[in-house]
Amino acid sequence: MDFLARLKSGPVLVADGAMGTMLQQKGLPPGMPGEAWVLEQPERIAEVHQAYIDAGAELILTCTFGGTRARLAHAGLADRVPEINRRAVEIARKVAGDRAFVAGDIGPLGELLAPLGKRTYEEAVEIFAEQAAALAEAGVDVLYIETMSALEEVRAAVEACRRVAPDLPLTATLSFDTKGRTSMGVRPEQAAQTLLELGVDGLGANCGRSLEMTEEAARKMREVAPETPLIVKPNAGMPRMEKGQVVYDATPEQMAEYARRLVDELDVRIVGACCGSTPEHIAAIAKAVK
Repeated sequence: MDFLARLKSGPVLVADGAMGTMLQQKGLPPGMPGEAWVLEQPERIAEVHQAYIDAGAELILTCTFGGTRARLAHAGLADRVPEINRRAVEIARKVAGDRAFVAGDIGPLGELLAPLGKRTYEEAVEIFAEQAAALAEAGVDVLYIETMSALEEVRAAVEACRRVAPDLPLTATLSFDTKGRTSMGVRPEQAAQTLLELGVDGLGANCGRSLEMTEEAARKMREVAPETPLIVKPNAGMPRMEKGQVVYDATPEQMAEYARRLVDELDVRIVGACCGSTPEHIAAIAKAVK
């Protein structure tokens, strides 16, 4: 079954959990992007993919959340965008085999678009297009835009994906972390309406400040988009500092209960987890929704 058919009419798709926090546990140095390990430590990334698939994930995201030129420039890797993105797909595809779909992960640029920032809309489209083209050429099943907070940036990312890979499935999710809105003040209803107009194949909420805030956002998005496949991939609770370490409080059991409720009540089509989650969280979610 191809990805779109499964998304629309098959059983709920369980997605993977965090990549960044898992790589940090494996020794990724502070400040180094996970994308650097795509080239230097591919076996570590493969281990994370494998752990999630073994836990029951049927959709894994490539290690390319920061795989745009804008973000890779901070690590001196701006000229290696196509190589890093292609390689990340190869790593994921080899592990996934026929057990899981591979999503080409596209995160935000990490900078504001004009007029708030210096980056123009058209520049943003070009930057996203470079990444999306590499992911598409390497053979992902879906282009997966996530953790967005500004509507113009979502628009730029969607336009870029459509420009370079018009036939590939495309999904987009935003992060609601500020009193029920994104950090740029976007309400879930606004986000859903914009994504409906852009014609994405799936939409929803990921990351976020708390499980409750992400759930509330998903409910509001469902009201605006009753027919569109809904995606929910929250953080493992609210992060806090403990002895200099970031700690996430949501247990696998709590996230499983939350996932089952969203699948039952909102007909969520893709459910997984984001920052701070582990294969244990995904195993519990998979068990709960299957």
